Amino acid sequence: MVARLAVANVFWRSAQTKVDGLHIKDTTFFLFREEYKVPVLPPDAAAYLATYQELAFSVMLVIGLASRLSALGLMLMVAVIQIFVYPEGWPDHLLWFALLLLIFARGPGAISLDHLIWSRARSTPAPAR
Repeated sequence: MVARLAVANVFWRSAQTKVDGLHIKDTTFFLFREEYKVPVLPPDAAAYLATYQELAFSVMLVIGLASRLSALGLMLMVAVIQIFVYPEGWPDHLLWFALLLLIFARGPGAISLDHLIWSRARSTPAPAR
């Protein structure tokens, strides 16, 4: 749970710098056009995708819902950031990636919605045939 909270906090705070209420800031679009320059995706699409990915996956990690999927999505984001945006930020990226890899490999832990859902699914008897 600590790994989930720690890494979710990083991405949640990052997303908060990109939004104003329910809207993505103009400065976010500017950064994606002029500084980040992620290949393949148009800058505006990358801005929307990155912002909503950070918001959604952070919340999902905190509550422990679809934790492995959330961790994988953020691992891909960290890889893009490392390779294309801020390669000099590798010490932070390595730490984030390690926490996300732990969540992806080991699961969210006992204090999570994933654990609650899977433990109930396992304890429910199969329907009679």
